[in-house]
Amino acid sequence: MRYTPYPMFKPLSSPRSQPQPGHRYDVAVVGAGLAGSELSWRLARAGQDVLLVSQALDHLGNLYQPDVAGADFPAGSLLAQVKQQIAPDTDGWVFHCRLKAEIERTAGIHLLQSCVTELNELPGEVQLSSWEGPTLRAGAVVMAVGAFLKGRLLIGETMEEAGRLSEVAYDFLADDLSAHGLYLTYASGQAHSRADAPDYEVRFQILAPGELDGFRVRRMDNVYALGRCTPGDHTYASVLTDAASLAAELLAGGLPESEA
Repeated sequence: MRYTPYPMFKPLSSPRSQPQPGHRYDVAVVGAGLAGSELSWRLARAGQDVLLVSQALDHLGNLYQPDVAGADFPAGSLLAQVKQQIAPDTDGWVFHCRLKAEIERTAGIHLLQSCVTELNELPGEVQLSSWEGPTLRAGAVVMAVGAFLKGRLLIGETMEEAGRLSEVAYDFLADDLSAHGLYLTYASGQAHSRADAPDYEVRFQILAPGELDGFRVRRMDNVYALGRCTPGDHTYASVLTDAASLAAELLAGGLPESEA
């Protein structure tokens, strides 16, 4: 079936990212939740070559609630536009499917299913190691991993190594950040399930306040952090607003120059 874009999403003229082995992206975004999806969309629409890594493409843009009823997405954000697209439907799965379709059709985004385990800094770039495939390269890396740094999900007496139901935690990446000398502390939150399933608690690690200068990770060059993996009280609106701010910062000169 042919896909027909909705009028609010204008076709883009820049080419889609079609990387070959060894390709260097302008920005690699680790985590394709709300923050990572919004940031990648904004950067790509501004002409950047973006790698967006998700541990599970079927979970892209998932919320910590079963639907988008009452979700406060700022006007002009990708998520607000997708919410408007599916209205009056508010189902979380319908929202996810439409959001994923818009990310996939945005020129300049390479959407990759993988699990990042290490960040290695070299002059002018950051290399990302993973469980699968060759080393990935980018001028800058943004960690938008939400509640997945050593995430532990608790349902009654059961504990799962996950940041959301059936979504594996980033234990190796958390250990690698610690090996770089970064101090991680703990946070927790509640997630609401559908009426026929129990709510659950998630506990996870975040960067300590002293490890950040705005969005930039102090002890690492060209590495940034965004969303729930950073200190503070976060809402959907605040995370998406921060994604817009970080996109503007990177586009205004926060990125290393590409190779000649």
